[in-house]
Amino acid sequence: MDTSRDSVSSDLLSDLEVIEAQPLASRAAAYDSLHDSLARKLESAPTTSAPAGTP
Repeated sequence: MDTSRDSVSSDLLSDLEVIEAQPLASRAAAYDSLHDSLARKLESAPTTSAPAGTP
């Protein structure tokens, strides 16, 4: 098993637990912030896909 992936999963679960413990009004902003953070990581990750039109 990939220990780096396990660490990321553990960190995400910890973040979600912290968010869920917050009052409802605070959760929406916290989830929005988490979404933005994950989107930035995803967009900055290297891709291995072939360019469009390449088999």
